[in-house]
Amino acid sequence: MSIGFSIFLIAAGAILRYAVTASVSGIELETVGLILMIAGIIGLVISLAIIFLRDDGRTPRPPDDYTAPRV
Repeated sequence: MSIGFSIFLIAAGAILRYAVTASVSGIELETVGLILMIAGIIGLVISLAIIFLRDDGRTPRPPDDYTAPRV
């Protein structure tokens, strides 16, 4: 889940939870909005964790302690 889609889920959930006053029989839109907001927040946290914790080779690594034998 990308950052953009996570923000979209949070926004759509907030709209359903706080702004929509219509009622649908069998579905509580406030609950659906809350679920979407929670899913968006979890997706955003995971996306940010992946971005900040991945090792993409920019950090220098210490050299190996051994040298490869030449054949």
